[in-house]
Amino acid sequence: MALSDTAGLASAEAPTASRPKLHGRAFYESIGSPRYVVAPMVDQSEFAWRMLTRSFLTPEENSKVLAYTPMLHARLFEESAKYRDTHFQATRPSPTSPAETIPFLDGNPSLDRPLFVQFCANDPAHLLGAARLAAPYCDAIDLNLGCPQGIARKGHYGAFLQEDQELIYKLINTLHKNLPIPVTAKIRILDTKEETLAYAKNVLAAGASIITVHGRRREQKGHLTGLADWDYIRYLRDNLPPETVIFANGNILQRGDLERCLEATGADAVMSAEGNLSNPALFARPPPPGQDGREYWRGRDGKGGWRVDAVFRRYLDILHRYALQRDPPARRPLFVVGDDEAWLRERQEGGERDGEEEGPARKKRKKDGGAGGGGVGGGKQERTTSPNLLAVRPHLFHLLRHLVSRHTDIRDALARCQAGDVAAIERVLDMVERRVAGGLVEYERTCGRSVEEPGPEPAATEAKGEPRNRAIGEEDEGAATSPDPESSVATVRACKRPWWVVQPIVRPLPKEALAKGSIQLSRKELKRQQQQQAAAANGSGGGDSGGGGKAGNNAETNPKEELLKPDGKDGINEPLAVDEKKRPSVPIDELVAG
Repeated sequence: MALSDTAGLASAEAPTASRPKLHGRAFYESIGSPRYVVAPMVDQSEFAWRMLTRSFLTPEENSKVLAYTPMLHARLFEESAKYRDTHFQATRPSPTSPAETIPFLDGNPSLDRPLFVQFCANDPAHLLGAARLAAPYCDAIDLNLGCPQGIARKGHYGAFLQEDQELIYKLINTLHKNLPIPVTAKIRILDTKEETLAYAKNVLAAGASIITVHGRRREQKGHLTGLADWDYIRYLRDNLPPETVIFANGNILQRGDLERCLEATGADAVMSAEGNLSNPALFARPPPPGQDGREYWRGRDGKGGWRVDAVFRRYLDILHRYALQRDPPARRPLFVVGDDEAWLRERQEGGERDGEEEGPARKKRKKDGGAGGGGVGGGKQERTTSPNLLAVRPHLFHLLRHLVSRHTDIRDALARCQAGDVAAIERVLDMVERRVAGGLVEYERTCGRSVEEPGPEPAATEAKGEPRNRAIGEEDEGAATSPDPESSVATVRACKRPWWVVQPIVRPLPKEALAKGSIQLSRKELKRQQQQQAAAANGSGGGDSGGGGKAGNNAETNPKEELLKPDGKDGINEPLAVDEKKRPSVPIDELVAG
């Protein structure tokens, strides 16, 4: 399937080659001048998730959304047919003529455009070879220059190329001169605005049609992620030619942040990674009051968001329809208060056994019959190679982050699911739907008091005269957040929703992580800070100040504590009832590569 067959490639190259190659703003306008962008994420911006994001949009809104594939390894993509087939499913054999191929999932002109394919690379020849294979099935090739992870350091790609500006130029220029479609690039900011501007100019001079700027430095990852600096992106906007197309990336938690970012940076479009993972409906307008239907929830104060069970159900239906090529199962309407509750009481009386069966995962698979790929039991489960099915469990741990923190039995049931076992995922969906229904009933029974939670500590709120307690969901789902560089308290409060509503995951700021002991300063950094304090006490003002934001972002830490531990999704410890050697869990920073 996909791209292992060069005959399919040859047949698809002709229409691409026949079109004139556009560049820069002319190219951007030719794909609809998108304003919102689904970021490239390692194993997480795959076809099914892109389709889920698009499913919340009207046809008119869809024309304003651009999506990227997950980051692909250029050398492996060029050399390995198996790698291509398991990461990029662009074609499949024609049912009428197996020797020919027809569009399948990735880059399908009727489903998945506009689409950019992102590669990581450090060799121009390998990058060009991979890009030529992918070019017929996308609108542009993107070079990842933003991945800050250790694997990028070892492989010498991503953000670890930024010291080698000559190589970056060669990589981009090779594609610019030899591809029939444009090349773009995604970078991170450097230590100063002037250095970042020179970096951007080099990327553009090499031939990049679009430059995406992540407003964080390479060091800002894990507990040191901190805030993105939009001022750097505005500086590029003000100092690059007006025809330059710039995408801004960073600090997007809610829908209102999208327009706030565009206004603050002057960028042409805004890209979201983690915000989209938490809420794939991020780019969609919420329904007008009174037209909520069953998927969108509003509280007694009129505020709310998309229900997690509704988003989960949409996601599974897309997997059935596209990844598994079959109709989704018949489903009852999503529960709303006032519906018959008999089905809910029946399962409560039965103890919800589906998600609470005990015993080793291996024995449970035998008992279930190994329903690989959501199929019928009766045999050993085959290991799936579908990128869409392999991504399901990490996606759900992110989407359900706030729900499974409260309902740990659902977390445990999800952790036991094997890759490709859609039948097991369907059982988790049933558990989620029943738990959400119970939460909605309790919310109405208590007149909303069931979701009231204590506010932050008095020191963080009472100085501003704000109440210590408030009902979750008082802020509009589309409201913008204004991050405080010193504290995440206000951001957490603004984003907080009942656990049955999709909502972002707010990271503690580096200072907060340091105070909690999540990270430790290195001896070198401790000594530097002591010298600064001593100089300040003596009135000399010595030491390198570096600016408030920069000092916090570049603080050296114990490298063993710098990255989130690979224990599931955002600190959710997954029970090790499965063979983790075959399917390792992945921390969020490995998913959002650059």
